[in-house]
Amino acid sequence: MKLGLIGCGSIAQLVHLGLLQRLPGATLVALAEVDPVRRAAAARRAPQARPFEDGPALIASGLVEAVVICLPSHLHAAAAEAALAAGLHVYLEKPLASTLAAGQRVVTAWQQAGRVGMIGYNYRFNALYQALRREVQSGALGDVVAARTVFSTPARGLPAWKQQRATGGGVLLDLGSHHLDLVRFILGQEITAVSAWLRSTHSADDNAVLHLRLANGVEVQSLFSFTAGDADRIEIYGEAGQAGVDRYRSWNVERLLPAGGAARLRQWAQTARALLTSPYLRVKLTGSGQEPSYAAALKHFLAAARGEIEAAPNFADGLRALAVVDAAETSARTGATVAVSA
Repeated sequence: MKLGLIGCGSIAQLVHLGLLQRLPGATLVALAEVDPVRRAAAARRAPQARPFEDGPALIASGLVEAVVICLPSHLHAAAAEAALAAGLHVYLEKPLASTLAAGQRVVTAWQQAGRVGMIGYNYRFNALYQALRREVQSGALGDVVAARTVFSTPARGLPAWKQQRATGGGVLLDLGSHHLDLVRFILGQEITAVSAWLRSTHSADDNAVLHLRLANGVEVQSLFSFTAGDADRIEIYGEAGQAGVDRYRSWNVERLLPAGGAARLRQWAQTARALLTSPYLRVKLTGSGQEPSYAAALKHFLAAARGEIEAAPNFADGLRALAVVDAAETSARTGATVAVSA
């Protein structure tokens, strides 16, 4: 399958340029980037790909069957709509769009085009989060009572577009939307209402605390921050047990046991078993340090574009996460709990 890459900024340079050239059954034949310096750098790394000055030119060339879009968030919707109108399959880095209205337009275009539209919530393909989902689905934790999540990074320089909400910045669209999707994926429930607190310290809306209510009444607390150090953790609390994973530190699902002598011994035994049966051990010991779910997500997209499987997460999933972000921002402005509209 002939692929095109639209947008050759930091995420494309770090992840997609390399992966797309190693993706079995696909060839990167075109790339587009408006910045001439980044375009030249990308062309040196992918000399077989024809460079274009922008996405519309690449789409109009007729060279590709599918595109991977890695543009700033406020440009996602227009690029996705143009690619779908041209009959191309689309893998779109999250979020779906920078506003709910734009996201709804993308979903309409996708439904009309009849092509694959996959959103880049790649953490669904991380072995740790998949294992946590199976733990919940197995019933081992009993009925879920509550959940907590945190996704944060240290304060660091952000590109200009990420510093302003009008151009798609803010921690909710960047980090938060990943966990909003994972809550649905792991717990199998829709988010129906949200109350939120937002604060701008170094850039617009760079800290957020959310209280989510799921369709079954379960409550979820989430912290998202661009200023609080590296963390990416989800914990599930059930009537029969507790479990969690930390994407940076866990080898497997961690069963959370009460403190005490006997419990401490069981915890050590559990840790040893978790290490021996880890779905992540080989990746952590032999990997390059790159998050492995990117490659798995792109392989899934290629298989879906070939008609072998259904794409998931798709643009409807992207719209659902965007609707929660929209409700959270409304809640932060008004101080009220807000129902999720999509």
